[in-house]
Amino acid sequence: MSESINTYTVSVYTENNIGLLNRISAIFQRRHMNIESLNTSVSEIEGVSRFTIVVEMTEEQIKKIIGQIEKQVEVIKAYYHTDEETVYQESCMFKIKSDLLFEEREIQNIIKESNARIVTVNKEFFVLEKSGRRNEIELLHRELSVFGIMQFTRSGRIAVTKEPMEVTQMLEAFNH
Repeated sequence: MSESINTYTVSVYTENNIGLLNRISAIFQRRHMNIESLNTSVSEIEGVSRFTIVVEMTEEQIKKIIGQIEKQVEVIKAYYHTDEETVYQESCMFKIKSDLLFEEREIQNIIKESNARIVTVNKEFFVLEKSGRRNEIELLHRELSVFGIMQFTRSGRIAVTKEPMEVTQMLEAFNH
């Protein structure tokens, strides 16, 4: 019986070293696994970076990849979690012609109903920002596409786990 494919959020706590992103992405590439989204940022621990990677694969595959990631010298700890075990969001921005904001009543309704936020408005364009689940962002994109989108960008997933992450206590003990 074959294992089912799931969406996993991988959290990798690392020292901030040049070249690590290439080595981590190569681990996925060697296995012909596509990264759905990738975000890097500081973490809750000073001097420690966090990679948040979204992938679709079997649990057996993700366990092997976590093992490979943890072999990287700069990696402190790597975890994987299902969607049910995390609280997650993405953000996006749309740049749209300003005329539409004033001439198309429907755009104002779309903005209001989607809980998007107008970031800036000038004579040529306005910029909308929306945070939420990917399907909410995709719906807003479809609705606005009818009117014409000048520019669009979406972030990778950002996520926190519902359960505590042991890495914080692990590092606190290590630093004392």
